[in-house]
Amino acid sequence: MAEHIINQRITNLRRLLRKLNLAACIIPSTDPHLSEYVSPYWEARKWISGFTGSAGTIVVTLNEAGLWTDSRYFLQASEQLSGSEIKLYKEMLPETPSITDFLCSVLKASDMVGINGEVFSTNQVLEMQKTLIEKKGIKLNSDFDAMKELWKDRPLFPKSKAYIYNEKYAGINIKAKIEVIRKEMQEQKIEALFLSSLDEIAWVLNLRGNDVKCNPVVISYLLITQDKSVYFIYEDKVSKEVRSYLEKSAVCIEDYNSVAVHLMQLETANILFDPNKTNYHIFSAINPKCQIKLGNSPVNLLKAVRNETEINGIRNAMTRDGIALTKFLIWLEANVPLKSETEISIDKKLHEFRAQQVLYMGESFDTIAGYKEHAAIVHYSATTESDVTLHPEGFLLLDSGAQYLDGTTDITRTIALGKLTQEEKIDYTLVLKGHINLAMAKFPAGTRGVQLDVLARMPLWQRGMNYLHGTGHGVGHFLNVHEGPQSIRMNENPIVLQPGMLTSNEPGIYKSGSHGIRIENLLLVCKDQIGMFGEYLKFETVTLCPICKEGIIKELLSNEEITWLNEYHQTVYQKLSPHLSDEEKKWLKDKTEKLA
Repeated sequence: MAEHIINQRITNLRRLLRKLNLAACIIPSTDPHLSEYVSPYWEARKWISGFTGSAGTIVVTLNEAGLWTDSRYFLQASEQLSGSEIKLYKEMLPETPSITDFLCSVLKASDMVGINGEVFSTNQVLEMQKTLIEKKGIKLNSDFDAMKELWKDRPLFPKSKAYIYNEKYAGINIKAKIEVIRKEMQEQKIEALFLSSLDEIAWVLNLRGNDVKCNPVVISYLLITQDKSVYFIYEDKVSKEVRSYLEKSAVCIEDYNSVAVHLMQLETANILFDPNKTNYHIFSAINPKCQIKLGNSPVNLLKAVRNETEINGIRNAMTRDGIALTKFLIWLEANVPLKSETEISIDKKLHEFRAQQVLYMGESFDTIAGYKEHAAIVHYSATTESDVTLHPEGFLLLDSGAQYLDGTTDITRTIALGKLTQEEKIDYTLVLKGHINLAMAKFPAGTRGVQLDVLARMPLWQRGMNYLHGTGHGVGHFLNVHEGPQSIRMNENPIVLQPGMLTSNEPGIYKSGSHGIRIENLLLVCKDQIGMFGEYLKFETVTLCPICKEGIIKELLSNEEITWLNEYHQTVYQKLSPHLSDEEKKWLKDKTEKLA
């Protein structure tokens, strides 16, 4: 995007700030449901800054503009902000101030900062209010929505129809889910539960939609009390079939825009909502007679522990995904030497192979196909300007995923297209060691992801290297590719890993201007054995796709690591080969042969 357009938009924003006596404003990446991925209607931060990453917050004062984002987007943001007046602030680095610290350093006491309370979580606003007041006497105006006036060609609000998610894939019907939720509420002495997260609502009601690209969710809210459930959604998004389906399950339908009025009139002793997942305007609308209880929604954990139907579904989805990926890798190997394929063209080809599989519903996120130095941009997205031709040399990092009716996939393979440097081979082998170390983990029940994260990082740490993104995230069931509450990362997370949880395993290393490497499979938490002091758990690697062996320095792997790789490849061949042609079987047999 032309830099002068961005600078002009910021100039127009400042004009509005002066008009309303505001000294600054903050614009995040989210929507009223605090979603990671949002519909185009809510891409305000992207519109005002030109930065297209999924995570980032822009701050504009009367004299300065800055964008805060995490390590996944350092290189991408640096490139996309180039030429504009927006300064990049790299989160998690010791020299980077927080947004509130920055505002306190550039604003004066009694200044007012504008935010749209619909797109900030309750906790974010309460914490910002407290910090800004205590440190500098700066106040927040939570009713500032600059986009209403500035964004003239704003995309339309998403209005896709909701559709029923069949119980043969979900495993449990609405009534049973709500019954379990109400039991949890009774145990916590909760009279009302308010849900704002789109994935939680979709899971409870066994509904899906197309309101957010790659995420099969529906823009809506859900209120559950002990005697009724109220679903807030635009009426034209509800078909006769869905209306009948919800009514049979005793779910009332109310207009999406009536949620604030409904909450103001609510007459219950208390209401629970997650302050990290519910926007500040919702919090402000709740009847002051109700006692507000802030805490985690019980739905989040219930959703994360898969039932047997879901587990069988994800295994079947992984098999079909593995078939598609195998066919693609065969095609890729044959076509790279022709020097006619690019980052964008291989993405389209991979989509074709996946679309041939039954129950395929689309991609679970935009494919990351990064060749050579592009792979060092953690969440790289090829454009017509950046697209490059693949050559039979160096690494290609391919991070992709699919939505199937019976499961969501997410896989990364770093593929040697030809000659590699010694540095590339060492880095690749170290990442593989970390991946295998985590995959082999056995741990006592009650273990948190943060306690296992070191297993994936240690081979890199020993060489003075690291990656700043998490090692593992939860994955939804025909839902969002990134879901909690479980995670495997350096940051503390009190949620313990439980049998039935699905998480990624994706260590990596990224060297600007040179190469990027990541190897990702999905892991299912399973029971292992009863041992000293109780039960022990383990991981089952459910992703089925050969791991490239060309970059491996065997001498850097332990015997145990080599055994794991050989056994994994044996499993891949056994499960995929029955679905392949003789020629495809031959190729897969070669790629899964024991490491010599």
